[in-house]
Amino acid sequence: MEPEEPSYAGRVLLLVAVALVGLNLRPFITGIGPLAADIGAQTGLDLKGISLLTLVPMLLMGIFAFAGPFLQSGIGARGSVVISLFVLVLGSFLRLFATNGWQMVGTAALLGLGVAVIQAVFPGIVKQQFPRHVGIVMGLYSAALMGGGALGAQAAPLIAAAGGNWHLGLAWMAVPAVLALLLAALYLPRDSSAGQRRTSAIALLKRPRVWLLMACFGLVNGGYSTVVAWLAPFYREHGWSAAASGGLLAIMALCQALAALVLPMIARGKDLRPWLWLTLIMQAAGFAALAFRPEAAPLASAMLLGAGLGGCFALSMIVALDHLPNPAEAGALSALMQGGGFLITALPPWLVAVLHDLTGSFVAGWIMHLACAMLVAVLYWRVDPRGYEQAMKPSPSRIARDPADMPTPDHEGIPSID
Repeated sequence: MEPEEPSYAGRVLLLVAVALVGLNLRPFITGIGPLAADIGAQTGLDLKGISLLTLVPMLLMGIFAFAGPFLQSGIGARGSVVISLFVLVLGSFLRLFATNGWQMVGTAALLGLGVAVIQAVFPGIVKQQFPRHVGIVMGLYSAALMGGGALGAQAAPLIAAAGGNWHLGLAWMAVPAVLALLLAALYLPRDSSAGQRRTSAIALLKRPRVWLLMACFGLVNGGYSTVVAWLAPFYREHGWSAAASGGLLAIMALCQALAALVLPMIARGKDLRPWLWLTLIMQAAGFAALAFRPEAAPLASAMLLGAGLGGCFALSMIVALDHLPNPAEAGALSALMQGGGFLITALPPWLVAVLHDLTGSFVAGWIMHLACAMLVAVLYWRVDPRGYEQAMKPSPSRIARDPADMPTPDHEGIPSID
């Protein structure tokens, strides 16, 4: 049963809410890189310590994404989003008062927790409310998410310079979070159980396809987490200023946003693998340029990386949602993909910091992500839409004994048909 169609104004406000929520999910991470030197000087964090400000939120995004199906059936998707946005407001505000490394890591954990819950439940909301336009609305959500990254990278050093300290460059992010909180509380639809099936995360995890999607999502977004953590410091080592290196990161994130918005609109057909391979080629070219010719065309390298990472993120989310027709089940699959994926994503910034300490440069890290892009291109060969239904089927021996894989009876005891 599809949700009742809201009014035109209601749909527009819901789309604005989708965009504004997405806008708040990355600035607290991308704002760190341009201010890393100032944060380290005051808090005593070295490169590996600074990497924790990315690693800890990403780990939490992975761990708590697994709670998505339970949150949906417990306090509901809408309630989860509203509470999580309040956590984002609080975490950003507390950065005004962080004076040492552990306090900064604590705020990063708080912010990561809020983002983790939103990312776990929001794709299910999109599929439920926009069943015929999942690709376009997920593109909008992904573009806003990446655009928020651009905003954080560009605004953080400028606000820090204007205010005279880096605390303001990070704490200002509480303002758009407040706006998103108000809009979500007013316009996100109430949760409805009509037409939904209770989804078992354990049952989904027994399907090899879920693990394949996790690996692809994690390896690609590991490139993103490394770029937002170390692109600006990399160019600061080449003599760039905080504002200039932050501007380059902002351009990268802006290209992410544009690709995340446009590619889902122009990608035709159910088979998105050619478009995914295109985004992986762009990533490989960008990482190769950073590794071997960083000063030759930094702007072009950043734009290639941004377009590749942003487009791949949006298309990966659509691929996950396309695997299952039921919104609750598709949302649960997306949450699990993000859960395992972000556990992988959390590690590369720290690994790159270790490689930097061992080699004295970031080149080994860029080469590592070049190899990851090539590996994901091979793994995506298996994600053929003609095999979605078969890939998500429970094994015949389990159907009779696993209630999570059985249709839920309606009030007359007749199985519901989606």
